[in-house]
Amino acid sequence: MPPIRRIAHLDMDAFFASVELLRYPQLKGLAVVIGGGRRKVDEALSAVPERQPRFIPVADFPLLKDYVGRGVITTATYAARQFGVGSAMGMMKAAKLCPQAIVLPVDFDEVRRFSRLFKSTIAEIAPVMQDRGVDEVYIDFTDVPGGQREGGRVLARLIQKAIFEKTGLTCSIGVAPNKLLAKMASEFNKPNGISIVYEEDLETKIWPLNVRKINGIGPKAGEKLAKLHIHTIGELAAQDPQWLIDNFGKSSGAWMHEVAWGRDDRPVETHSEPVSMSRETTFGRDLHAVRDKAELGEIFTSLCEKLGEDLQRKGYVAKTIGIKLRYDDFRIATRDQTIQAYIADGQTIRKIAGQCLKRVALDRRLRLLGVRASTLARAGDEAVSAASPPQAAEAVVATDQLF
Repeated sequence: MPPIRRIAHLDMDAFFASVELLRYPQLKGLAVVIGGGRRKVDEALSAVPERQPRFIPVADFPLLKDYVGRGVITTATYAARQFGVGSAMGMMKAAKLCPQAIVLPVDFDEVRRFSRLFKSTIAEIAPVMQDRGVDEVYIDFTDVPGGQREGGRVLARLIQKAIFEKTGLTCSIGVAPNKLLAKMASEFNKPNGISIVYEEDLETKIWPLNVRKINGIGPKAGEKLAKLHIHTIGELAAQDPQWLIDNFGKSSGAWMHEVAWGRDDRPVETHSEPVSMSRETTFGRDLHAVRDKAELGEIFTSLCEKLGEDLQRKGYVAKTIGIKLRYDDFRIATRDQTIQAYIADGQTIRKIAGQCLKRVALDRRLRLLGVRASTLARAGDEAVSAASPPQAAEAVVATDQLF
């Protein structure tokens, strides 16, 4: 008899904040938020040698109530979350909820280092692992020793212990018959918890949850479902599939019915190609395309150059370049352009992105500017060479830059 399919979703607990607490152990148990750019007040915190505990008095750390800017929270400790503070929340708004919280900038280099470390630790134990970002992975427990014992709890404990010994960090793990249910389960017992879900647990553990707990049902779909008096996954499962298709379309409606019944056949993929790469920045103050043309031009050029460097470093080329603008009224505009050639150099990206700018309104101040590369391919592939005549990249016409 073949083994029962057991898939795990592992989520590091408040990852960005937890990395900082290794550096500042005196902040454990306190309300701490991570986010915003590095400020002058952070310079003193950077003076101590890297990767050593920094015994700075708690009173010397900057507080959220004193933060001024447009930054958003990357993550928060569980002590801060008790006040309603959460990821992606504006820091000025969070300051009203938890003014006493300590605020620290993101150290991306250190976060990436710990991300690589915890993932390599998992791979030594269970090699079939799918990377889902800096702080989460899916793992196929099915054929791994201990992966079937107690529904996967034995292997989950082993992985938690190994990660803590290597990094000093905790994680939460959900184990279920598939990726859909495993991701939900990993949220059941945070932090440092393990949750096991079987097919027969659907009615008791999954159906009482709000429909937004399904990965893929976002705010708009959740709002529409609420207007239709569907709030829980169980209520969604009770709907006729054709009714869902009539209200949400053939693809989305059929998918909603399947996931409400806990069905998900997606494999754990050990390798997947990126769909796109992007660079963007939120300005410290709103900028105008005319009055702040020089400053915007420098920022725009820098974003394009960094995007080109990202592509080259990771070994990719792109055929589609796009831009993203967020205006002072929070409206978002995007435009993109596909060319004949595959490219990866910042100068050409800048020219194409500049052409995209000509197709958006620039009569309002801007809060955010971004550049994106998509239709990616591996540099050096034969298909890339065949699709990119030598003169194609050179044929991109330089136009008068708007900024």
